[in-house]
Amino acid sequence: MTQRPIFSHHFLIAMPSLKDFNFVKSVIYLYEHNEEGAVGMIINKPMQLNLGKVLEHLHIDSVELNVSEHPVLMGGPVGQEHGFILFYNTETSPQQEPEILVSASKELLTHIAQGQGPKDFIITLGYSGWEAGQLEEELARNDWLIVPFHHDILFDTPFQKRWEAAAALIGIDIHRLSGHIGHA
Repeated sequence: MTQRPIFSHHFLIAMPSLKDFNFVKSVIYLYEHNEEGAVGMIINKPMQLNLGKVLEHLHIDSVELNVSEHPVLMGGPVGQEHGFILFYNTETSPQQEPEILVSASKELLTHIAQGQGPKDFIITLGYSGWEAGQLEEELARNDWLIVPFHHDILFDTPFQKRWEAAAALIGIDIHRLSGHIGHA
């Protein structure tokens, strides 16, 4: 039996030919990928909503203006009534690399609102999900590029530049890619 590659902690970049309106020019942080499927969040589609409105809705007081103005992203078409926090966990042992975690904890959101949460975080509504084998089919169909994770793309690159910047991680100018595929 052939072992399939696992792409957890990678970026999926929508190819220019991908026309699904949910994913046009999307960059997805692929949080989990295994034989049962995949889960990720779109990281470059801000909504007309900021974290202050979410905190207000949840009756959480914020003492940090920059937290209240923090944009909320459309994480994907699944479960858009649910919020998720992607954050850089620096509380690891010296032998471990810091990691990206995902939480739906109201307690963590309260810590963020009080200026006591993680420095690097993203808030999304919804997520993107694939059943077993579905993502592999889409990759074979040339719907997505897969590239290694890079902290700056997730937390520091402006939203409107993430699609191009993520492709540039592997030396690709995304605007020069053809929508046509060939098979030998």
